[in-house]
Amino acid sequence: MADSDKKKKVVLAYSGGLDTSFTVKYLSEDLGYEVHTAIANTGGFTPEDLKAVEERAYALGAKSHKALDITKDYYDKSIRYMIAGNVLRNGTYPISVSSERIFQAIATIEYAKAIGADAIAHGSTGAGNDQVRFDLTFQILAPDIEIITPTRDMTLTREYEIDYLKKHGFHADFKKMEYSINKGLWGTSIGGKETLHSEQTLPEEAYPSQITETEPQSLKIGFEKGEVKTVNGKRYDDPIAAIRAIEEIGSKYGIGRDMHIGDTIIGIKGRVGFEAAAPILIINAHKMLEKHTLTKWQLYWKDQIGTWYGMFLHEAQYLEPVMRDMEAYLRESQRNVTGEVEVLLRPYSFTLVGVSSPFDLMKTDFGEYGEVNKAWTADDVKGFTKILGNQMKIYHNNQVKNGLAE
Repeated sequence: MADSDKKKKVVLAYSGGLDTSFTVKYLSEDLGYEVHTAIANTGGFTPEDLKAVEERAYALGAKSHKALDITKDYYDKSIRYMIAGNVLRNGTYPISVSSERIFQAIATIEYAKAIGADAIAHGSTGAGNDQVRFDLTFQILAPDIEIITPTRDMTLTREYEIDYLKKHGFHADFKKMEYSINKGLWGTSIGGKETLHSEQTLPEEAYPSQITETEPQSLKIGFEKGEVKTVNGKRYDDPIAAIRAIEEIGSKYGIGRDMHIGDTIIGIKGRVGFEAAAPILIINAHKMLEKHTLTKWQLYWKDQIGTWYGMFLHEAQYLEPVMRDMEAYLRESQRNVTGEVEVLLRPYSFTLVGVSSPFDLMKTDFGEYGEVNKAWTADDVKGFTKILGNQMKIYHNNQVKNGLAE
């Protein structure tokens, strides 16, 4: 074959789901590309899962397939900061998929450059956030590589994609594809027909994990400088393993299930179901520990930074340099966030029991709240209160003089 007849090489960010399965077949059959699939694993795939994804890619016509394990990178560069910032979008969602997509995009474009690809593709639709996350990352890191997005450009329905695959000789259990499930170390998102309607919610069977524990159980999570290091007294040098241990315990109670409703990057409202036992338990335990170990102004500014960090991460701004500045703040804020938090687990719920920490600011020689003052006298408080009220006294006195007092 002459050089001019060579097929162009495209790398597809492949998940094994319906949209990317269609894209493999369409790129090779209809557009004539040499398709190389790559799955960037953020901790949600077992070896068996990865094997099944690989087999499906080759069955669809992929020239090669590559599994890229980016779990450690994802933790080091994202999850640890989401814990430090107590990041829950709209107070609910631990931005599981939002955060991992950026790292999947980075890994995929780096792989595309490494094998000399002419183009890169993804299966995102035109009505969600992922299209922006992939496109923006690809454009920044490889501006000269063409981006191909058939599902978005052709405005395809799931029914069209299934029919196309069947007509091209690919048969699978399409019933399982009714729900779009994205699983990673930091939670699982679930999209389906119910999430498209404001008045509906996901059925029990749509969640990958099912409730198997009904008796209350105590869970103790130990932190060192903001990172999870112990689970029920067992030490984990690898925080990833600690997160998985907590997920295994919490998911059996159906903890961390919810529906996220929020504003998309493109300006429309979106809904997605999720289950994230470990993130929800860790963030809530971590936040309680911080209440005991940080000052009020540390807590105040951390809340601001955490909110902005989560929003920027959600909206594909990970490569914006201000993110490194916020990470520096979050990292430094964790120097005294060390201790153990006890959590009581029950089906669908949990209770934060208490905290044990050498940096507990309640355990001081200055006083016991509501009980005994040790570092000041009654007269000190009386004088302090008078001074504290001066601004308000002046204001209200002025209002009375001018006949404006209510």
